[in-house]
Amino acid sequence: MANISNKSDEHKMSSAAEQKINYTNSIVEPEEVFMKLAVTFKVLGDVTRTKIIFCLMKEELCVNDISDHIRMSQSAVSHQLRVLRNLDLVKYRRDGKISYYSLNDKHINHLFEEGLKHVKERLNHNKQ
Repeated sequence: MANISNKSDEHKMSSAAEQKINYTNSIVEPEEVFMKLAVTFKVLGDVTRTKIIFCLMKEELCVNDISDHIRMSQSAVSHQLRVLRNLDLVKYRRDGKISYYSLNDKHINHLFEEGLKHVKERLNHNKQ
């Protein structure tokens, strides 16, 4: 009789484990999402690009303005903006011969702000 009870308990545990696995699989994003997220973080891992994004959080800017703010050549800034544009992190609009850049959407702004908060809190915590 005990054997029947044990098999029933095993079946319940196996069923619970199976439900947990099914639930976990249902909330896990497709591989493509993780790949794109990893590339986004990798691109944001460059100091020059983070400076550019910081500037664009404040206002729309042209290459010349960004170049002045971060003290880099216009050529170098243009190259980095192209990388950011290719990943849909920044967008641009033309006004005559001048292109003005801005963050593509509020998510980039939120992501960057949260990263800044984290770093500043860690720096303050480590100083204490």
